[in-house]
Amino acid sequence: MANIDIKHDDALIIVDVQNDFCRGGALAVLDGDSVLAPINALAPHFPVVVQTQDWHTPDHVSFASSHRRNAFEVITLPYGPQVLWPDHCVVGTGGADFHPALHVPNVQMIVRKGFHPSVDSYSAFVEADHATRTGLAGYLRERGVGRVFVAGLATDFCVAWTALDGRRAGFEVVVVEDACRSIDLDGSLARAWQDLDAAGVGRCQSDELLPGLPVPDGADRASSA
Repeated sequence: MANIDIKHDDALIIVDVQNDFCRGGALAVLDGDSVLAPINALAPHFPVVVQTQDWHTPDHVSFASSHRRNAFEVITLPYGPQVLWPDHCVVGTGGADFHPALHVPNVQMIVRKGFHPSVDSYSAFVEADHATRTGLAGYLRERGVGRVFVAGLATDFCVAWTALDGRRAGFEVVVVEDACRSIDLDGSLARAWQDLDAAGVGRCQSDELLPGLPVPDGADRASSA
């Protein structure tokens, strides 16, 4: 396994490591807490570190409760298909807070997403309407970033959308597989890896960035087949 040098123009984007996506949360990702150790180990070594934070209004369009439908149903909205989620990461609630065991004191920017009540936002770069930009691409360019590494929750939604939009914005993008966990809704994980591979998104393990760092079991490793 080849080592990857962290360079002066690299950034780490830590996606949605929040209480509602971790154990006991309203939309808990299976084994989501396992991303904490590799992210905490990696973050101090990156010159640029960004966190994203789901930040929804109480009546958000992505909530099943807003439509009197069941969670995980898919409906069509003006911007396209929308999975309906349990209420989660509502502004000002404990579920929206970052996990207390996430320790990244060198984070330099927090991107709050999903705060527009009528459109969801998985990606750190562009909301689900594929038009409304967060400003992250401009920030990274002004910081001189050329390559971004993406970690967090969940692989097949917010991590994948962030990685894909990062590529569209012109960055080299690498997903740190063992620092992510997935929801895997009806095959969404396999589809995400197919899309990521097709877009030229790379993937690595955290011990390729920090040799000697243990790789957690159960990581969302993509099939090489």
